[in-house]
Amino acid sequence: MPITIRHFESAVSRVLSSAHFINTHSQDVFVPQDGVKRAASQILRRMQSLGYSTADWKKHTLTPSIADAHAVEWIFLVDALNFSFWCDQPPSRQYSVTLDGKTYRGYWTLCAAVNRALAEGIPITDARYYAVASDEELARVFRGDEGTEPMPMLRERIMVLREVGGVLVEKHGGRFANLLARCGGSASGLVDLVAAEFACFRDEHEFQGRPVAMFKRAQILVADIWACFEGKGLGRFEDIDSVTMFADYRVPQALCHFGALEYSPRLWEHLRESEKTLKQLGEAKSPGLLPSGHPWEVEIRGNSIWAVECIKRCMEEEGTHVNAILIDFYLWDYSKEHSEEMKEIPIHLTRSINY
Repeated sequence: MPITIRHFESAVSRVLSSAHFINTHSQDVFVPQDGVKRAASQILRRMQSLGYSTADWKKHTLTPSIADAHAVEWIFLVDALNFSFWCDQPPSRQYSVTLDGKTYRGYWTLCAAVNRALAEGIPITDARYYAVASDEELARVFRGDEGTEPMPMLRERIMVLREVGGVLVEKHGGRFANLLARCGGSASGLVDLVAAEFACFRDEHEFQGRPVAMFKRAQILVADIWACFEGKGLGRFEDIDSVTMFADYRVPQALCHFGALEYSPRLWEHLRESEKTLKQLGEAKSPGLLPSGHPWEVEIRGNSIWAVECIKRCMEEEGTHVNAILIDFYLWDYSKEHSEEMKEIPIHLTRSINY
């Protein structure tokens, strides 16, 4: 039976039209065009000097080095759980995972935990396992180093595994690759399928009386498959350039750093005070976090998507074709490598399964 797509307009098209709408109706987040032009020039120059490409995805120690069917299931699992890694604890107590003598934090803890489980003989990338695994089993898979806090939003991650695992087992033979085969080589089509099949991937909100879409995890899932396979075989998508950036909490910080994103004084002050309150009271007691769907949160994410789209267009005007995926990948890597340099730029902290 064919899958019913929830919207006549493709999910990817909705993301870009939503970003434009948010940009033109924002009150506290802006995309200055002079800043975009300078950012585009700096980012392009840096990417070219590094020879930045899809090959960089597999250079990371923890990502699959071989593009095969197992890699597809690994990517789906990781992107199903790719959300909310920020911690409010001191570094010594932050959730961390040590693998092969190296300690990881943030997003990389997820990858390290998955790889550790596989090394221990736990079939964590098999939907038939994680759809029915007990809370205790899954908690062990994602256990942190001794003395550190538990994985953020562990309960929500277990719920996500149950949901996506159940759908894959019941409708797709327990393999995401079977769903991938149905997209017909279309990135936009795959985002549509993922959003239609899995409720937890539907990253949608309301802004100024209109529904808007971000679809961060659904799009990064497509992008990771494309990057892993370097645009070939299972990762060949004819319309890959239609995918937008992936609106999270790290890339906006980098966009502010490069001058392609600006916050109003009142939003900037709120975020700075939120950081201070968080450090003083801890996550559970802090009143300063932006809730998911808050107008400021939507403005930050939507304008980030639009800023990267504008940067991409500036690069094209200069005769260089770089899609939003590679720009996003570069900015995320940059934000991690230059975190100390950008520490004065506040990060909006939102607990959400969307990113």
